[in-house]
Amino acid sequence: MTDLVPDTDGQVALYVHWPYCARICPYCDFNVVRDRGRAVEQAQLVDAIVRDIEAQAERMGPRKLASVFFGGGTPSLMAPEAVARVLETATGLFAPVADMEVSLEANPTDAEAGRYAALAEAGVTRLSMGIQSFDDAALKFLGRDHSAGSARRAAQTAARIFPRLSIDLIYARPGQSIADWKAELGTAFDLGFEHISPYQLTIESTTAFGRAFVRGQLVPPDEDMAIALYETTQEVLEGAGFEAYEVSNHARTVAARSRHNLHVWRGGDYIGAGPGAHGRLTTDQGRNATVAHRKIGDYIEGVTQNRPWAEHQVMDAWGADEERVLLGLRTVEGVPLSVLARLGLSVSNGPLADMLSEGFLQNEGGRIRASHEGRPVLDSILKRLLT
Repeated sequence: MTDLVPDTDGQVALYVHWPYCARICPYCDFNVVRDRGRAVEQAQLVDAIVRDIEAQAERMGPRKLASVFFGGGTPSLMAPEAVARVLETATGLFAPVADMEVSLEANPTDAEAGRYAALAEAGVTRLSMGIQSFDDAALKFLGRDHSAGSARRAAQTAARIFPRLSIDLIYARPGQSIADWKAELGTAFDLGFEHISPYQLTIESTTAFGRAFVRGQLVPPDEDMAIALYETTQEVLEGAGFEAYEVSNHARTVAARSRHNLHVWRGGDYIGAGPGAHGRLTTDQGRNATVAHRKIGDYIEGVTQNRPWAEHQVMDAWGADEERVLLGLRTVEGVPLSVLARLGLSVSNGPLADMLSEGFLQNEGGRIRASHEGRPVLDSILKRLLT
């Protein structure tokens, strides 16, 4: 556990949402669209993102830029010169912190791997690769447009170019065995990934998988198997020297952790730019929760008219503290006891005291964190604490 949690005051991070994908995966419920025939629209979107960042910077005043994260969608489809333009805008408006992290989510197709060097030249320092599996049958099931072979080649290419490399993997797939999952994790180790984000397959009702589930055409693993795969994930990664510094994020070293995500989980301010992007900004009025227009055309028009947000709410202190608990308890750093105290929670009595005595939470140096036993049931813990 980190003894000293950095202060995010005076800093802001930037999240840029690039909504285009070569294809829509059947499990995905993100704000995405097909990439085909949208060159003019994409150029307009880059202009809008730049103008949006400039307008939000004017509202905020001077800050240091903690990190930049290009998410999506598939930002590795973004023109490298567009990535460079966004970064030049952001670093011109906010003074970057020393050794600022710039992350970009990427697919491991051969075509996109050919753009990695240009993306690094544009300023990307950390590549987050959506490989999802090293099994060709699983990749077909997941609707991915790369093969296991192209994933390995892309990872090897990325390792030569980027100082930091992360991988996303999906487990608890129908028919997946523990031996299969261990083999996939072993491949990630062999390819040199220092950050692994394993996500249990979630069936969302609005997705193609959700509709297949309703029709009885998709049967996920039963609860016992899902738990066994989760426990295998923790054991194998821990045995290989990875720490679960967040529920779904494991890093071999402190330096390998995602600085951008940590900034958000610590309650730091961040600008959300791009269709559907969320943001959290502290101004004289309080902590502002923002959500940009989801549709690309609405977002572009909204930025032009100085109304990029479909939703904008000034959070009260209670709501801001609740969100801090929801995010912070996912991490190994936990949440300061003072935040929980402001929500009326005490280590002497009530639900916080109960869960400390039951061993689901721990109090270490004035910070409350989920224990090993508590992490698998974190949703239940949060419900007990906050209701």
